[in-house]
Amino acid sequence: MTDKERKDTQKAMLYDLRLIVKASEKDSYSKEELLDLFDMIAAAKEQE
Repeated sequence: MTDKERKDTQKAMLYDLRLIVKASEKDSYSKEELLDLFDMIAAAKEQE
């Protein structure tokens, strides 16, 4: 993977997280909730 591909992947993952948070009705998240969201994205990416 090139450096550009790695950066594009990181941006895509951040955007996925942004969409999940935006779609939620919650206004704030605990550290544990954020870590759970990161885990959810990582697991979904593994299945692609």
